[in-house]
Amino acid sequence: MGQKTSPSERRSRPSSKANEKTGKVTLLLDTTVLIDVLRARNNRRLLLAELVEAGHTLTTAAINIGEVYSGMKPSETDATEDLLSSLVCYPITATIGRRAGSLKSKWAQKGRTLTLADMIVAAVALEHQLTLMTDNRKDFPVPGLSFFPLP
Repeated sequence: MGQKTSPSERRSRPSSKANEKTGKVTLLLDTTVLIDVLRARNNRRLLLAELVEAGHTLTTAAINIGEVYSGMKPSETDATEDLLSSLVCYPITATIGRRAGSLKSKWAQKGRTLTLADMIVAAVALEHQLTLMTDNRKDFPVPGLSFFPLP
């Protein structure tokens, strides 16, 4: 997936605008995709390797790292750290927190309950103009989100 780095050495976050000129996409990997990679499901490893080879950038959000660790099996520790340390990680900032809370509130007013974790992921994608890669598109009914089409 890329060179292993410690969390303190993670690469700087890519600029989506820079990628617009080259046709490359910065992908935000949701927890479902990360788990598929770790558990060798749905050919996700191959897909991500092909995307990296084509010059696309793979990223995730701090909330996704927390979700992965919360369900990690003891035997997956090394592989999990290898995968996650190869990704650019977007933090949860005050701006992201406000945006996520507002999104959750707006959908609640419409009668739809969405998780705060998913709205944090949506807020990260929107704030940084990232393309979201997830198996759970139904959990992200947020206007303006860009999705990577998964097979």
